[in-house]
Amino acid sequence: MNLNRFFKTIFLVEFAQAILKAFKEIFKPKKTINYPFEKGPISPRYRGEHALRRYPNGEERCIACKLCEAVCPAQAITIESEERGDGSRKTTRYDIDMLKCIYCGLCQESCPVDAIVQGPNFEFATETREELYYNKEKLLDNGDRWEPVLDKNIKLDKIFR
Repeated sequence: MNLNRFFKTIFLVEFAQAILKAFKEIFKPKKTINYPFEKGPISPRYRGEHALRRYPNGEERCIACKLCEAVCPAQAITIESEERGDGSRKTTRYDIDMLKCIYCGLCQESCPVDAIVQGPNFEFATETREELYYNKEKLLDNGDRWEPVLDKNIKLDKIFR
């Protein structure tokens, strides 16, 4: 009989400790966020949706060196170029097959002028596969939309290059 009372006492003590812990947790700040309406912090080195950047004067940064195309392990990038009147190159076609892309970031690392970057956007789900074939215009639009964030992230990342 004495052993039964001992176990009941232990149970009540543990139950009281659990209630006390739950009561303390009620008043702590919440750890979850309301996702679609609140967004958590994203690392400046996050590799999300691709974008082509422009210089401040509006000219495209890409010099058609094709290093990103050569370094891409998934062979997701296709570049075609033509020569300008002053002898420099200009891209006429810059396509990325996002279905093949493995988001390794090698294209961004190999670019000598920071033309192709992977931005902070991770919300680019589509309804059809065709929407994941990015052409030059779509990539430039992404760059224009995300330029302030991209510029800040590249400056923060300079110490690691």
